[in-house]
Amino acid sequence: MQAVVLAGGYATRLWPVTRHRPKMLLPIGDTTVIDRVLGELESDDRIEDVYVSTNERFADDFLDHIAETDFEKPRLSVEETVEEDEKFGVIGALAQLVDREGLADDDLLVVAGDNLISFDLSEFVDAFERNDAPTLAAYDVGSRERAKAYGLITVDGDRVVDFQEKPEDPDSTLVSIACYAFPAEDVRFEEYLDGGNNPDEPGWFIEWLVDRGDVNAFTFDGAWFDIGTPDSYLEAIQWALDGDSVIANSATVENAEIGGNVHILPDAEIVDSTVEDSIVFADATIRDCEIRNSIIDENTHVEHLDLAGALIGAHTEITNGP
Repeated sequence: MQAVVLAGGYATRLWPVTRHRPKMLLPIGDTTVIDRVLGELESDDRIEDVYVSTNERFADDFLDHIAETDFEKPRLSVEETVEEDEKFGVIGALAQLVDREGLADDDLLVVAGDNLISFDLSEFVDAFERNDAPTLAAYDVGSRERAKAYGLITVDGDRVVDFQEKPEDPDSTLVSIACYAFPAEDVRFEEYLDGGNNPDEPGWFIEWLVDRGDVNAFTFDGAWFDIGTPDSYLEAIQWALDGDSVIANSATVENAEIGGNVHILPDAEIVDSTVEDSIVFADATIRDCEIRNSIIDENTHVEHLDLAGALIGAHTEITNGP
């Protein structure tokens, strides 16, 4: 079985923090978003190779990152885009990757590199092998308003009997997340695209498959975070830290109160300040501030401020006072 980790997005809703870095490399606790996925794929002997699908803009970032890890399976597969409006769409990119890497005869696991999920991917592969049919991971988001943003599914037991991509008026809250497994005979991206179908969202492809055969759902409880906004990123950090805080050894914390769910990266400096439910990137300086539910990017200097829900980009200086 081969695996594809989707890492080609430009994460515009997280700009400026992700303007020059892929969101999959953002820190979550003591690791990164994508490393949680890569680590599980590395340890599952059923997975032969892991193709990290990204764009030209971030290719070097992923190459450098993978080279610094002990992972042996990941290899980069690069689509020829550098801007959001050049993207092929998820299914378009998958079709090109399958052709480029010669994967048409293999079972295929596809998972988003910005997914933070509480189940072990090996459990998902177990379910796929039992089903011997296309399988998707499903999660109850608990809100019909939230369900509008995802692929809504209806199940009979484990079998998916209906799929609606981003419905305007969802009648339930069970949605598909970006984690799929396909038998080799159902890696039909080219056939789907040749029919003039939507290349953008994988949900449209799943809906197409549901109309043509069995598709099964692996429904899980626990946690799932689709890291695409500042709020969802901070929620994922809070879940990972579970009320604790992580302060790098090289960080400076003087006369400061560090609350729960705070991650302070190397060489940051926190002086005469209070920080809660936030992440402070490397080499940032915070002096005489109240910081809550905020993302403070690297090499940033903030002073004499009261910030809540702030997103401060790298190399920014903001002071309020002498």
